[in-house]
Amino acid sequence: MTAAADHHPSRSHALDILRLAWPIYVAQIAVLANAVIDTAMAGHLSTVDLAAVGIGASIQATVFMSLLGVLLALPPLVGQLYGAGRREAIGREIHQSLWISLALALISILALTHPGPFIAVSRLQPGVEDKVRSYLAASAWGVPGTLAFRLFFGFSTGIGRPWPVTTFNLLALALKVPLNYLFMYGLYGAPAMGAPGCAVATAIDANLVAVLAWGWCLGRHDYAQFNLHARFPWPDWKAILSFMRLGVPIGLTFFADVTAFTFMALFIARLGPVYSAAHQIAANIAVFAYMIPLALGNAAAVLVGQAIGADRPASARHLSWTGIRLGLAIALGLSLLLWTNSQRIAALYTSQPAVRAVAAHLIVLVGFYHLADALQATAVNALRGYKKSGVPMLIYTSALWSLGIGGGVVLGLTNRLGPARGAAGFWIAAVVSLGLVGLLVSLYLDQVSRAPQPGTNQIISRLD
Repeated sequence: MTAAADHHPSRSHALDILRLAWPIYVAQIAVLANAVIDTAMAGHLSTVDLAAVGIGASIQATVFMSLLGVLLALPPLVGQLYGAGRREAIGREIHQSLWISLALALISILALTHPGPFIAVSRLQPGVEDKVRSYLAASAWGVPGTLAFRLFFGFSTGIGRPWPVTTFNLLALALKVPLNYLFMYGLYGAPAMGAPGCAVATAIDANLVAVLAWGWCLGRHDYAQFNLHARFPWPDWKAILSFMRLGVPIGLTFFADVTAFTFMALFIARLGPVYSAAHQIAANIAVFAYMIPLALGNAAAVLVGQAIGADRPASARHLSWTGIRLGLAIALGLSLLLWTNSQRIAALYTSQPAVRAVAAHLIVLVGFYHLADALQATAVNALRGYKKSGVPMLIYTSALWSLGIGGGVVLGLTNRLGPARGAAGFWIAAVVSLGLVGLLVSLYLDQVSRAPQPGTNQIISRLD
């Protein structure tokens, strides 16, 4: 189809995005529910366990999301091949991605088993530090399964079939609670590990579900068109470098985003377990809310990539902005809910009055944070559909590390701009920095989507 014939009504594009985003959202909520379960179960053990889960999960997220972010190059690459009708080339992308995953796994395991730099920043109390180190060491065992399932996610969403991902994530969620009880509380003779037991349960869950997911996929006759059963090749450095040119900036973008969030947790940990626990509650809610624009953004990225592959640039642009409008509209409704129910939401997480009081104040700030989060998540994912990741990386690193982390330290821990605001100061800085990111990334998307796009033949030759 040519650009001249490329026209889809707004309602059709919105429905296309929602149809693909819905199962992605359910899958992501299932993953997030694991963190909610860990937080809730640790909160009923002790403040130390809750703080350890919050800090350990923040460090783990920094490592995982930064490195897993590299693999987010897969959905747009698969999407463009799928849109161009190159089904057989998709298996080659998956195989080369496995080599990249092996390197990422080694880096992840080393970072999780040697967390000294992260621990030094937070100046943890000895009891909390011991549990955090044990949590991270246990998390390292889940790295292979986590990376393998991320490839399954990239493949399935890239071809527009997200429901298998949803199904296997729901299976993992069903296994999470009994595994947590087993290792956190020491049922049936297992050792009572407390907070580190969460990580043991997650590692077992991740490896088991990854094996089941790929076993199911390779056994499907209708997936033969994707050439997954081809002989496993040696590394193709040209293909790997092409993948990395898109994936590394995405990974660095996630690194900037996640480290800004992680260092919030580490600096707030200096204020004591009550503030650390309250921040963990607020962060949990922020991540939960983020799943909606992230799902919309992921769906838009795939559909934009397929439209570019099929030589429909006008449709790609319209899909991009439809995703942003949907994300902002839903975010406004959710933010209103947070602003008007902050006390009730905090009470759902903890029965400790001191933690609840601090958390309720932070939840109000989460409402503002979410509006900025929705804008940046939908815009940056649409850009990935265009295979544009370098400029967003520069925007994220400069804004989030300077205004986000630096501004948080100034507002939260010093008296330079008035009395130190504690945990709230970090959240105020995060709102400002992420809002700036969303604005700049959206302006860049407008520029990219207006520019002439390569035709199908150019895309195929570049991928080959």
